[in-house]
Amino acid sequence: METHLQLSSNLSTRSLAAGELSRAGHTVVAVFLGFILVLGFFCNLLVLVVFSRFPELRTPTSVLLINISISDMLVCIFGTTLSFAASVRGRWLTGSYGCQWYGFSNALFGLVSLVSLSLLSFDRYSVVLCRAQSDSHSQYRRAKIAVAASWLYSLVWTLPPLLGWSSYGPEGPGTTCSVQWNQRTAVARSYISCLFIFCLLLPLVLMFFCYWRILLAVRSVVRQATGFSRSLAEWREGRVLAMVVAMVTGYLLCWMPYGVVAMLASFGRPGVMPLAASLIPSLLAKASTVLNPVIYVLLNNQFSRCFLHMIRCSSEAPPSPVHLTMPSSSWLRPHNPILPITSAPLTEEQNTEPCMFTSREQQEQQ
Repeated sequence: METHLQLSSNLSTRSLAAGELSRAGHTVVAVFLGFILVLGFFCNLLVLVVFSRFPELRTPTSVLLINISISDMLVCIFGTTLSFAASVRGRWLTGSYGCQWYGFSNALFGLVSLVSLSLLSFDRYSVVLCRAQSDSHSQYRRAKIAVAASWLYSLVWTLPPLLGWSSYGPEGPGTTCSVQWNQRTAVARSYISCLFIFCLLLPLVLMFFCYWRILLAVRSVVRQATGFSRSLAEWREGRVLAMVVAMVTGYLLCWMPYGVVAMLASFGRPGVMPLAASLIPSLLAKASTVLNPVIYVLLNNQFSRCFLHMIRCSSEAPPSPVHLTMPSSSWLRPHNPILPITSAPLTEEQNTEPCMFTSREQQEQQ
């Protein structure tokens, strides 16, 4: 309790005013945040609506994707709205307690999304290389455990600033709040170092390892293929490579600048990072709420088919669900990040994927 009162006192004595940013600068930031708020909210809402509309899409892997969309939506609701309003007015609006809530909630929901991305890569690695085979109930149970672990792990690292290990406070020109990167005490630096290692580098290393091994496995399949199968395998390899590059690049673009700025602010020369410039990493981190659903879900072929079916054929009965199987041999189809990777060349019956055109539509097209 004493720590909380001391933290509130420190926050109340600090200026949450505009700092170095001009009125035009606040306007630019507000416009950018407005786009992130609208696109991030509706993209993730679209993901959740389509998953609820088509139960056949809800595989064990999609549980993690739904978790990412929920955490990104929470960032938009509890974080981006407050920073957008603050940028419109040019100052923080909700006081020291609101600043602490903003810093904690954004750190929690953002870290849940980040950890879930790394767990998603490990899930794909387990399916492709470890040949994880079990009944559907066990798969869903592991997916739910992974979701619970992402929230618990994130709470472990975002609660300490509320309990005295570092603190949450105004960031940059005072229109956002976060961990107090500028504190140069041994306690604050130890927290920032642990946050950088265990919440940024460790998930990144896991993603690199898992996706690199997946690429090697796909390359091995390409080398063994011949004729038309080789051409198809090479095309799929290109799809896998493009998806992996998009995933890792999106991760680095959204989160690495934030981690670098935090380390510079804590360990670098005082004043090395201008207050206004520190807003850029914060904006990039919030942009992840838009990039995540686009990269991981909306660009997926099967998901897009379901979305098109929902908006164009809503008056018709939905397509029949398809029962998906886990891999049982060396054939890989890793270009689809939502579905489990299939085991062998699909038969005509198995190739009927969810959200394909109905028979009447096919006849009209013919």
